[in-house]
Amino acid sequence: MPKSIWQTGAQAGATAVVAGVGAGTFTWAAHSYLMSQATTARNVIGRNVAKPPEADGVYVPGGGLPQRWRRNQPYDVHLMIFGDSSAAGVGCLSAQEVPGVQIARRLADETGRRVRLSTKAIGGATSRGLSGQVDAMFVAGPPPDAAVILIGVNDVTSKNSIRASARRLGAAVERLRDRGCAVVVGTCPDLGVVTAIPQPLRTVASTWSLRLARAQASATHAAGGHPVALADLLGPEFRAEPDRMFSPDRFHPSAAGYELVAIQIVPVLEEALDLRDFEPRSDPTEMPEADEAS
Repeated sequence: MPKSIWQTGAQAGATAVVAGVGAGTFTWAAHSYLMSQATTARNVIGRNVAKPPEADGVYVPGGGLPQRWRRNQPYDVHLMIFGDSSAAGVGCLSAQEVPGVQIARRLADETGRRVRLSTKAIGGATSRGLSGQVDAMFVAGPPPDAAVILIGVNDVTSKNSIRASARRLGAAVERLRDRGCAVVVGTCPDLGVVTAIPQPLRTVASTWSLRLARAQASATHAAGGHPVALADLLGPEFRAEPDRMFSPDRFHPSAAGYELVAIQIVPVLEEALDLRDFEPRSDPTEMPEADEAS
């Protein structure tokens, strides 16, 4: 991760430590110690600049390679992924490992529907970037039938206000819901499972991430979305098997970690879509055919 992210997190941690002891006697000591821990975390984790595999397309029941979507390509459900590097699939080595793909494949297999996957998520994004991602969706075409949002870790490490971060998430959910889109939000995971972050900085990050997750769940509910508490659901397994659940950078999930995310997201997504009475918002086969360059 960039040095500035861990510096701001450490500065926030120093404030928390000082508040905990009450007096200002240890202000400089706490600040210096947590700043040194931030440097250690940055050096251990590094910065994963690899571009996630591209995986957009139409996924059909029964597996197989995805079909490249063209404007006349039929599908039943349009699924769009918003958020940060965990939504984009940083840490994945192949398209099959990307969380959006794992969600789309499971949704197709369990419902018998053809699922078109589109990804707007951007590595490094915070809740501040969600508005731009939703804007990009509206520019590109009509809203999807369903959206999955994974966001929050970078809000914690960038020391963004918990209240403001949750409010921005809620605004994005509300915009999508106003256009008839079913929305599922994977709330902020527990950074306490990332052992590459040394103590006590890890405890500070854990506390912040859990507070943000609770605020995100409340904002998502209020906006008409469906929150999934990833910290509660994934934390025990990530703690028990960190070598299997984390990618080599020791920060982003591995394919197995992303699979756990998909397993928790898909049932809630099915409920949000209510596919028993679901009708696609339009018939893709009636759209004009793509030209040669599409």
